[in-house]
Amino acid sequence: MSYLYEPHLHTSFASACAEAKGSEYIRGYKELGYSGIIVTDHFFRGNTSIPRNLPWKEWVNRFYRGYEEARNEGERQGFDVFFGWEESFSEYDDYLVYGLDKDWLLQNPQSRNWTRGEQYYEVKAAGGCVVQAHPFRERYYIPKIVLSSGCVDGVEVANAGNEGQYCDALAMRYAQKMKLPYIAGSDIHDLSQLRRGEIYGVFLKEKIKTAADFVKAVCNDGITGVSISNDRCKYRGNERIGIPVEIRDKHDRVTGKNLSFMEGDDD
Repeated sequence: MSYLYEPHLHTSFASACAEAKGSEYIRGYKELGYSGIIVTDHFFRGNTSIPRNLPWKEWVNRFYRGYEEARNEGERQGFDVFFGWEESFSEYDDYLVYGLDKDWLLQNPQSRNWTRGEQYYEVKAAGGCVVQAHPFRERYYIPKIVLSSGCVDGVEVANAGNEGQYCDALAMRYAQKMKLPYIAGSDIHDLSQLRRGEIYGVFLKEKIKTAADFVKAVCNDGITGVSISNDRCKYRGNERIGIPVEIRDKHDRVTGKNLSFMEGDDD
């Protein structure tokens, strides 16, 4: 038996681009057979709706509200809701952080200024994990692709918000070449997406009880598959991107500027 979870979801309380409250998602996901959701609102450098000039404690309390409201409704309906977030670096790349909590955020105000490498090692030291979100997304506001190969535990290979199949196919190819675990997420912002059924997810071997359990699933082969539409992750060899690429190592240093390592037969 597998359990289906949504690992990428935004609420209007903390994400400026979201239109739905966390509580409004619960019934729809439950009816579709999901076992739970993880609220991943945009963090300090992302598209947050929380004013950045607030004192850190107040900022965190307001940021956490999106998750709390969803969790409370989940408890009323017997549906699991967990906490995470999505951090951004410039306009290039985004990362889903799992396994940590409000107390950890309150104790780490410096997290709003970390580099990719600092984020990864601090999150790992605290028992969390980092997954790169939609790494091959192309949009007008994204000037280049940044692949932080050394600062992640996994890759989001399918994202329902991507505008082209090639984005997901390249992400899957990348994850396979780097031998990284992978997830799929809806990146959901409103109820219309849920009503259209444009949602993704991950199947886990075991039902999780905490966000730390999800970290274990990502890092210890607990993901049995992904729920996506059609064959969006199928790599055909002709997928291309039209913006520059930058590859970074575990020290957050640029080590490459092309995708030649992804060419050729599978290992």
